Order: sequence, then C-alpha cells, then structure tokens
Amino acid sequence: VITMDFEGVSIERVYHDCIKIKSDKVIYIDPFEVPIDSEKADLILLTHEHFDHCSPADISKVSTNQTIVLTVPDSQSKISNIDLKEVVLIEPGKKVKVLGMLIEAVPAYNIDKWRSPGIPYHPKDNEMVGYVINIGGKRIYHAGDTDKIPEMAELENIDVALLPVSGKYVMTAVEAAEACALIKPRLAIPMHYGAIVGTSADAEIFKQRASCDVRII
Repeated sequence: VITMDFEGVSIERVYHDCIKIKSDKVIYIDPFEVPIDSEKADLILLTHEHFDHCSPADISKVSTNQTIVLTVPDSQSKISNIDLKEVVLIEPGKKVKVLGMLIEAVPAYNIDKWRSPGIPYHPKDNEMVGYVINIGGKRIYHAGDTDKIPEMAELENIDVALLPVSGKYVMTAVEAAEACALIKPRLAIPMHYGAIVGTSADAEIFKQRASCDVRII
C-alpha cells in the first residue's frame, strides 16, 4: 500500500475503491477489504449500497461509537446494527458540515454500462453519489461508481480527483481521461481496478491519456 502526501493531506488507496484520507481527521470512503488493525475513522462516506462499497464487516473494522457515517438511504439498513455516533443521509446535490469539514454529495451514475438491456448497473434514479471533501484546505473528489457524466463539468477547484478506470461497471481508462478534461483537477488518482474488475494496465492507460498529473497508488 502506498500512502501519498498531497500538501499535508495523506491519501491512501486501501483496496479497490476504498480510499483513506487523513489530515486532522481520518476519513474512509467505501471501506472494503480493510486490514483488521486499520486506524479508526472519524468519518466514513458510502457512495452506494453494492457489497464492494457498503460492507458492514469492513465498516465495523474501522468504526467506533464516535464515528459518523454519511450514506445514501439504500445503504442505511445494511449498517443499522453497527454502533455509530451518527448516520447522516445524503443525496446528490446535498452539502453537509461535519467535524468542521464541508462534504458535498454529487451525482454518480451510468450512461452506457448495462446490467441488462436498458438497465444500467448504477441508474441515475437510484441517486448514488460521489463526494467532494473539503479537508486541510484541499478539495478532493471521489467519483464513486460512475461514467463520464455532464455534471463533472460543474465541479470547481478540484485539487485531487479519484476516478474509476476499470470499465464494465464504471468508466474505462480512456473515458476517465476524458472526464479529467471536464474536471480539470491538479492531480488524478485511478481507482476501481485490481480487485473485482480492471487491472494495473487500466491505471497505466489512464495515466498516459489524462491531461493532468496522475499518481498511481
């Protein structure tokens, strides 16, 4: 596992889409396959209810009764038995101030990745999310499971963009590079590969094609 420092904010890709961000607070996004001795979270962000993004066993590993969870409604019932300080429901377009940080939920959905004819893996109507996290004076965007969508052009002043690159359920590496051109982050980090779907080759293609600085971690 490589932990990178981005101007005082620590960013670690734990596994798949699971990202740990640390400044004065510890944030996990979509904890999945986390080590049992992992550092505990002040805040956990869940993008949607699929097993590799909302894993109660992994949430339990990194949470205490002082941990706050932000989640979409479809994940709420899956974590109802975990002893948490608070569960805050989120939806695309909603902003919440938590632990002194502004967390913005943004849309995440498929345009052309189909579970069956006409049924996308991540339908827009399901209101799954990505997040913009304001931490340590930085704006970090975790895209969640999404295609390249028009709303990405509305994101402003993104310092770091965490983008899925595997294809099938999410953007391909080439589509993720095109998304970078919309988002215009200072740095991009590929994710959603090397576990369930996608390989390190997807991360490398993304790095070659993206118009911004890319760090593979």
